[in-house]
Amino acid sequence: MIKRFGSDRQAQTALAIVRIVAGVIFMAHGYQKFFMMGLPGVTGFFGGLGVPLPGVMAAVIATLELAGGFALLIGFFGRLIAIPLALDIAGAITLVHAKNGFFVPNGIEFVMLLMFSAIAIAVAGPGRFSVDSVFARGPARD
Repeated sequence: MIKRFGSDRQAQTALAIVRIVAGVIFMAHGYQKFFMMGLPGVTGFFGGLGVPLPGVMAAVIATLELAGGFALLIGFFGRLIAIPLALDIAGAITLVHAKNGFFVPNGIEFVMLLMFSAIAIAVAGPGRFSVDSVFARGPARD
């Protein structure tokens, strides 16, 4: 017999924590691109990295991170939004962080954790404590 450790509620709580924290971090990165660097700054940065269509990609990535981070935070279309967020970070690892080694401040360790958090949500879904879960259950009944 396999001994079970923890409960489903604990697993759902852990998934919610990962989803919420990852969502906040993605939102912060999107906010940074829009309001701190500005889209012209992000465009210049992307252009220097050789990103194709840097002006378009700057707007797309900033929007994905800000709006997608919020969607992840609340668990709205959790699986669907987690995939492009993971791909966004895979691009960041490839274009920016990999050449700097493993450790922060510029290495891959932080962004790798963020990417795999998004992948975990894409695989597991946003969990019980999410907007998606509320829609799946339907309206409350008396």
